[in-house]
Amino acid sequence: MKSRHLPISAQLQDYLIEQGVREDDLLRRLRAETLAMRFGHMQVSPEQGQFLAFLIKILRVRTVLEIGVFTGYSSLCMARALDDDGSLLGLDNQKRFTDIAQQYWAEAGQEEKIELRLCDALAELDRLQKKGATFDMIFLDADKERYPSYYDACLEVLNPGGLLVIDNVLWYGHVANATTTEPITCAIQQLNQTIVSDSRVEMVMLPFADGMTLVRKP
Repeated sequence: MKSRHLPISAQLQDYLIEQGVREDDLLRRLRAETLAMRFGHMQVSPEQGQFLAFLIKILRVRTVLEIGVFTGYSSLCMARALDDDGSLLGLDNQKRFTDIAQQYWAEAGQEEKIELRLCDALAELDRLQKKGATFDMIFLDADKERYPSYYDACLEVLNPGGLLVIDNVLWYGHVANATTTEPITCAIQQLNQTIVSDSRVEMVMLPFADGMTLVRKP
């Protein structure tokens, strides 16, 4: 018997945001400004932002690594959830987007918790590993073609008991196409197969937004 999932219509999505998400005016403004941009669809959904914050709270996360900052909606949600002594390191290579993020972080009074590094994220992950840096939680939402490489690198800097959260693992449903040759889809398919077969970790894939996988490192 196949499991069944409720289709999310536009009307139901609006209801979910209205009744299931506590999004204040600042987050709404950031979301609206981002959605008006050419690549605005890359922004996490409000319920994803709240979910990330919820995970931080229940797991008592103190250190977060975000790979792929964009305009900073998810960063802001996570930073707000951290205690005053918590920290978030964000890696991105697009200053035109992260400039917007920094404006909103400052307006929210969260800029002291967040460090932004404009860099190649894989190279920076290698540097972090060599320095012995580790994190309680990692949120991966960067260039999808390198997802398989990011996965191994993330596990190297994730604390035991830590959580890796990966966005876009369903890739608009394209991952179900077994005959595809499209590079991004193939990379995500490879990642998904790697994770489900990886006996080193515990995992769950959620049909949430564009799909999120949670990977726990024992």
